[in-house]
Amino acid sequence: MSIIRTGFKIMGGFIAVVVVLIVVVVLIATFSDFKPPAREILKPSGKATADVVENKQFSVLIWNIGYAGLGSEMDFFYDGGKKVRPKRDYNNTCLDGIKKFIQQNDSIDFIFLQEVDKKSHRSFRENQVEKLQEILPAYESVFAANYEVTFVPLPVNRPMGKVLSGVVSFSRYTARSSERVSFEGNFKWPTNLFMLDRCFVIQRFVLNSGKVLVMINTHNSAFDDGTLRMAELNVLKQTATEEFQKGNYVIIGGDWNLNPPGYDSTLIKTGDIGVGNDVSDTSGHLMPDGWQWAFDNATPSNRFADAPFAKGTTKTTILDYFLVSPNVLCENIRTIDLGFEYSDHNPVKMNFKLQ
Repeated sequence: MSIIRTGFKIMGGFIAVVVVLIVVVVLIATFSDFKPPAREILKPSGKATADVVENKQFSVLIWNIGYAGLGSEMDFFYDGGKKVRPKRDYNNTCLDGIKKFIQQNDSIDFIFLQEVDKKSHRSFRENQVEKLQEILPAYESVFAANYEVTFVPLPVNRPMGKVLSGVVSFSRYTARSSERVSFEGNFKWPTNLFMLDRCFVIQRFVLNSGKVLVMINTHNSAFDDGTLRMAELNVLKQTATEEFQKGNYVIIGGDWNLNPPGYDSTLIKTGDIGVGNDVSDTSGHLMPDGWQWAFDNATPSNRFADAPFAKGTTKTTILDYFLVSPNVLCENIRTIDLGFEYSDHNPVKMNFKLQ
């Protein structure tokens, strides 16, 4: 009987310790919770070297680089895998590959990146923003945090730990203004303490005609039931239409975490398995006539990370694309098939003209 009582005491003590640890983690997260303002002026780094000319062809690249931790050899616990960060050597390999690709495309006018870490445990506290700024000396850049948590306790066996990450917008031109705009809404407490505080970056570039080119870099919600994503689409719609009504040119690009209107998985021609996203598309009638959803339906931009990538076996889809106003002509758009070697997303490049 004494042995049983001792066992119960040990079990009770263990449960008490676990409860105390959970309470401590939640309290720390509550008091250190990242609460960004609705709008925040962003201070640019670097110095742009090009002049904005209205009648030229512009180019823009979008890429969710997955903190250089979600290359083809990785899986991710939120997607049904087990891992949260790679080994350090593999993280360096992915970051080097990302940097090399961007350097090879350093003639692009605008480069919009998502999931860029500053000082995160998952990426070995490497300041990826600085590393990318170093290879793009002719660009101006702004960073907007959307994930700042003192300690993410998941997965339990290998916690993500401290995270500081966000979106970065690079430009060969000097922006008249750059702002971080928070999306309204989030997950319920206490889940919201450990999830991203989503946002988009809006920049205004004054053309030689006096008109304004509005460029928006967005990274919308994931892992919700679709409610947050639909609310974020409405915020972007309101922002875009208001800017267009002022006579401005508007381009929104990034990781929407939703399939674009008109997406057809059977049109993917790369030998990958194309599927729909977890939330069905309801944005087809979101925008007024004349607005265009620009994407490359022949090449997937995102792969499922429940397991390492395997060509012809891993499910893929399209989540990265552009929305352009009626006065912008999308001349061509191409998803660059890197085989998800360095990230769980492929980069997407669009050439456009202002009409």
